[in-house]
Amino acid sequence: MALVNNITGQAKANDYFRQVLATGKHTQVVIMSIPAGDDIGEEVHKDNDQVLYLISGSGQVVLDGQTSDFNTGDLVLVPAGTKHNFITKGDQPMKIITTYSPPHHPDGTIHKSKQDAQNAEDKAKKIATTAAITASTFQVL
Repeated sequence: MALVNNITGQAKANDYFRQVLATGKHTQVVIMSIPAGDDIGEEVHKDNDQVLYLISGSGQVVLDGQTSDFNTGDLVLVPAGTKHNFITKGDQPMKIITTYSPPHHPDGTIHKSKQDAQNAEDKAKKIATTAAITASTFQVL
C-alpha cells in the first residue's frame, strides 16, 4: 500500500513538470505543473489510460482534435490510444494530479521541465530501438 499524504498540497506546491509519487502494479500517481503559456505536449499513450484532475489554474484539453475548457475541479479520462494535449490558459500554471493505468514512468521519476521529460523519452526510445536491433541481429545469427 502507498499512502500519499496531502496530495492536494503537494500538487499545489509542486513546480516540477512531472513527479511520480507512487507506483503500484496496475496504477501510478503523478503530480504535474504546467507553466503559464505552455502545454503537456500532444501525445498518445498506446497502452495506458490516464486520468487528469486539475487542482488549480485553468486551460484547455484537446482529445482527438476536440477542444474543451479545463477548469479547477475538472477531471478528464483519456482512454488508451487517444491523441491528447493539455494547454495552460491565463497567467497561472496548471497544477494537476494524474494517474496512469498501467504505470507509465519509472517509479520515482522527476522531470523538472518539459524538456527534461522529452529528453528522457527520446533516450528511452533510443534504448528500445537499440535493443530491438540487437534482438533481431541475434535471431539472424
